[in-house]
Formats: sequence, C-alpha cells, structure tokens
Amino acid sequence: MPTRRNGALIEKNTMQSWQLPEHIADILPTTARQLESAKEALLALFRVHGYELVSPPLTEYSHSLLADADPGLSLKTIRVVDQLSGRQLGLRADITPQVARIDAHLLSANNGINRLCYAGTVLHARPDGALSTREPLQIGAELYGCDEVAADIELIDLMLKSLHTVHVGKPLLALGHIGVFYALAHAAELPAADAEELLALMQDKDTASIRRWLAGRELPAEYAAALQLLPELYGGREVLDAMSRLPALPKIEKARATLEAVCAAFPQADIHIDLSELRVDSYHTGLLFAAYHADWPDAVARGGRYNGLGKHFGRARPATGFSFDLRDVAACLPPAQNMHRIAVAQADAAAARNTIERLRREGECVVVDFGGGIGACDRRLVCIDGVWQVVAAN
Repeated sequence: MPTRRNGALIEKNTMQSWQLPEHIADILPTTARQLESAKEALLALFRVHGYELVSPPLTEYSHSLLADADPGLSLKTIRVVDQLSGRQLGLRADITPQVARIDAHLLSANNGINRLCYAGTVLHARPDGALSTREPLQIGAELYGCDEVAADIELIDLMLKSLHTVHVGKPLLALGHIGVFYALAHAAELPAADAEELLALMQDKDTASIRRWLAGRELPAEYAAALQLLPELYGGREVLDAMSRLPALPKIEKARATLEAVCAAFPQADIHIDLSELRVDSYHTGLLFAAYHADWPDAVARGGRYNGLGKHFGRARPATGFSFDLRDVAACLPPAQNMHRIAVAQADAAAARNTIERLRREGECVVVDFGGGIGACDRRLVCIDGVWQVVAAN
C-alpha cells in the first residue's frame, strides 16, 4: 500500500521505477566491449572498400524518415511532438532513408558514386519478432549513383565479408527480385491497391489465398498463371532456367540477367533463389539479397536495390545496400579480452601521479584502489627505493 509523505503518495515498492520496457535491454560491460570491437572492425572493413562513415541524427521530422510514405516503417516509427517547433518528430526505425537523404541533399554536389556506411541505434515501436529487440544496433553500407549489377555484387560481397568479420559461419545467400512481381502486376494492369494486396499475400507465402485472390479477378490468363507460379519458383540455381516459364517481358528478362550475373559472381556460395521472397520495405525496387544461417530463425542480414528513394528528398538516384543488427550476432563474437589492470593504493596516487599518467598514455589501465575492491588486477604500482615500479600482484 502507498504511504503519504508531505501530502504526496509514495509507493513502498519501487521496483517498477527501474524496469525497462519490453524488448529493451541493457548491454553489460563484457558484451559492450565485444560489440564495440566488432563495430570498429566492420567500419575498418568498410573504409578499405571506399565507404565513408556518416552519422545521421537519432530523430528528425517524421516525414523525412519515410514514416508517412512507407506503411511498414510507419508502424515501427515512434513519434513525438517537437516542443520547439510544434511539428511531429520521429525516432528513426531505419537508417537507410536517412543516408538516402544525405546523398540527395547534403552530398548533392557529387553526381558520381557515393559510398556511405553507418553504425547506430534505431528504435522500433514494436519488435520484428518474439525474440527481437526493439533497439537494434544497425550497421550497413550503401552505394549511390550506379545502376549496374556490378554495384549489387560489390555490396553482396561486402555483406558476406562483414558476416565473416563477426564470425558468422558460411551463410546461405538468398536472392530474389521484386521487379518480377511488379512487371507481372503492371502487365496484368492491376490497380496499385490490388497489387499491394497481392504483394502482401506473396510476402506471407499464403499460396492458397493467392490462388483464391487470383481466381476472384478477371486477369489475362497468361499473367494470372505467372503470378500463381511465382511461389513455386524457388530452389537453387536451377530456378534461373525455370524462369523461362514466365512471360517474356523485358523487365523479367533483365531481372533474370541480374540474378544470373550474381550467381556467376559467387560460384562457391550456397545460393537459394526465391521469386516470391518479397519481405522488404516498400522502397525496394529490384534485386533482393539476404544471408541466412542455421543458428538464426530469420535472415542475419538483408539488402537490395532501392532506386529512386532519394526522389523523396529531391534527387532520385540508383542505390543499393545492406544492413544487419550487430546485437543479433553478439553470441558469435569472440570473448572480450580481459583488461590487464594495474592497481595503485589511494594513499600513493598523488605521489605517483606522473607515473600513472605515463602508463595510461602507453595504453595501460591503471585504477586507484580505494579499499572497497576493484576487481581483478594482476599488477600493482608501488614505490621501491624511491622509484615507482609495476610489480606482480600478490
């Protein structure tokens, strides 16, 4: 029961005051060091491949985050009112649109290739799954200004190298192409609302509902049959040959050529192609790629082509990229190295100040022992014959 103090009700049980929201968790020291080391290694990998680091803000006006234009992002975006302007702010749920804004606006003087990378926290209004965090640490790379499949291949290669860097074993490379679906929907003259409804069924892999949906529409038989066929076009590289069963539309032929080029670029990779694997944000426009592993229930990393996203910010450009949640791979990271610490007694700290600062400049961890316990220290700083020396701890 609450008690009253100075006229105010005070709860005796204060446990709720420190509990975190669902799907939000602290990162403790050991894991934090692992993640920070992994982030540094990944950003170094991106840097030697020519990708420059950008760091967009955690919050901006919600329309800039595509929260009003993308239904999926809209559901994930947490909104608040800006007390300075009275306008609606959004907490970013995806960094990719922010990087597209940077390319379109702040880096608009460069009409050539922009290679950009990032690493930062995003916040989701609801988790992607029962075991998902609502605060992923998103890290990724994006390439703007090139519409050739060579750019997609570069990003896939970088994605696979990134997973190797964070000790994810050989993943399965999954490929899809949302352009095939849109080519068929356009040829069948599906209204935009109907196309989005059918796309949702494709994303859910609901083949029975797809058949019923198509049966209830008066579509040209050729395109209705092709749309019904899409969920069956999955498997290994043989799917490329099976695509000959689809109508010979120019955009489908281009999609097939793109998939063939990617498969040829990774001859040793375990590749799975699925033309109905369309679980993407609405801004994707072409090739889709993802990495799967037996230890994860869903994709470890995802990417794809999203030409024209920059139009929302004033400059439409071809673009491709990938990202993943660094926190999701924490269990694969090597153990954090133990800090080799040097203890110095509080009574000696002032006299040993110069030596302490020199050791710290050299990269040593020196902690002052206040007598309450400082954890594991394998050495101590003591004065022997008037000289401060580091000796083994007793």
